[in-house]
Amino acid sequence: MPISRAEIATEAGDKLINRLCKHWAHKLEVEQGEQASRVVFDNGSCLMSTEPGKLKVAVEALDEEALDTLEGVVASHLERMAGKESIEIVWEN
Repeated sequence: MPISRAEIATEAGDKLINRLCKHWAHKLEVEQGEQASRVVFDNGSCLMSTEPGKLKVAVEALDEEALDTLEGVVASHLERMAGKESIEIVWEN
């Protein structure tokens, strides 16, 4: 299964994870923990955790096409949830 990872500079990592988990919990399986949170999509999953000053995101999918799709979905939702904060997301495979 292909995996992409991103480390996003932000002081609001916990807040972003919380917002995303609440948003996606209405439609998807969400496991929200204190150290890490996981969201399960039809074609893969997203694991999120924070460290001081950054949000760590890993996306795993069934194939490369699904990975590209999930990268876009996760990135667009993170950008929307960040509000006025400008975040830069660079995926690394």
